[in-house]
Amino acid sequence: MIRTDYEAVRAALARRGKQEVLDSLERAHHLDARLRDIGTERDTLRAQVNDISKRVGQLRRDGDVQGAEALQADSRTIGEQERTLAAEHDTVSEALRQELLVIPNLPSEHAPDGAGDADNPVVTGPFVPDSFPDHQRVPHWETATALGILDNERATKIAQSMWTMQRGAGATMVRALCQLALDRNADAFEEIRPPTLVSTATLTSTGQLPKFADDAFAIERDDLWCIPTAEVPLTSIYAGEVLEQAQLPMRFMAYSPCYRREAGSAGRDTRGMLRAHEFDKVEILALATAEQAPALLDEMVGRVEATIAALELPYRIIEICTGDMGQSHHRSFDIEVYAPGADAWLEVSSISWFSDYQARRANIRYRAVDADGKPQKGTQLVHTLNGSALAVPRVWAAIVENYRNADGSVTVPAALLPYMRGITRIEPR
Repeated sequence: MIRTDYEAVRAALARRGKQEVLDSLERAHHLDARLRDIGTERDTLRAQVNDISKRVGQLRRDGDVQGAEALQADSRTIGEQERTLAAEHDTVSEALRQELLVIPNLPSEHAPDGAGDADNPVVTGPFVPDSFPDHQRVPHWETATALGILDNERATKIAQSMWTMQRGAGATMVRALCQLALDRNADAFEEIRPPTLVSTATLTSTGQLPKFADDAFAIERDDLWCIPTAEVPLTSIYAGEVLEQAQLPMRFMAYSPCYRREAGSAGRDTRGMLRAHEFDKVEILALATAEQAPALLDEMVGRVEATIAALELPYRIIEICTGDMGQSHHRSFDIEVYAPGADAWLEVSSISWFSDYQARRANIRYRAVDADGKPQKGTQLVHTLNGSALAVPRVWAAIVENYRNADGSVTVPAALLPYMRGITRIEPR
């Protein structure tokens, strides 16, 4: 696309409002041009060598040994030039690859323009009570510590800061939230239990590498990475494979622990459960055709919204503007819940459509058919979509604050009761 429609790509990426993106795009454009020039120069040199080879043969047949040897010397000089070009080709090709890896996806034409998160429009809600009583204005970390269901002090002793540990009913509620999310999506999504350590290639496919390497936990000895989300292994289940159009859309869901360094977040939202190095999450993901993707995006947003609504938490849905959009995102929505104790809107889910950006990296294709079911020539890239069906930490925190009673206890939301082993109210142990 950069080669054939550079101005359109530049205009689309300019909507992200980041000069470094346009600089990277321009470098890629020049590198690609140089790569094609190298190819032309090598073809010219090879044609010269072939021509010389024919002439040398004729000279030898004519008995002109001296003339043949002179031409062979010219051929060796051209061969050196070709080897120099071959080395430059490899260098330029790798430089181009590295530039392409950090160029973000093109925003959807329907994505709202904006410079940053302050420009993200609210598209649904907010569904919030007119007021909150004082007993709900207590931060969850104070309530949870008093109830004995959150023990971050000992988690820090076991590991480091920004690791959390839930205890008793708090730990039960973590699993209850995950099971609720799995059950609510089991009607349409195949449950997967993927590896939580993945290769560099797998993490690159979803766009986390190379740009977000500093935010990932690496196991360098084995060239493995701890997943930041189950999106990573789920996206690559069919990496390098060709699917049939009839198989699409394919839908997967997975519970997994997630690991993030949260680089640069020291001292920012690190109390309680708001930001941690490890947390539990249920992810939903789909592979689809370009035509199926918009409706799937709406469906996935609706599914996550319905789960948050079932927990009876105050929430709103915002659409992510171009200036706040993630590296791989084509169009994206966030669901936020309000935590009265923290007095903040907390992002609990991001549901995104990546167009063919991730599939291009992972090489996931399908054989298309026309309206009559007749196979079309070649293959096409699938489109990928994913969302957090439920990310535990902030939902857990919002429950503790919104369901806090005047006596300091916490009522269990009705939607979680089937998973709480009879616990209806969390009281001091």
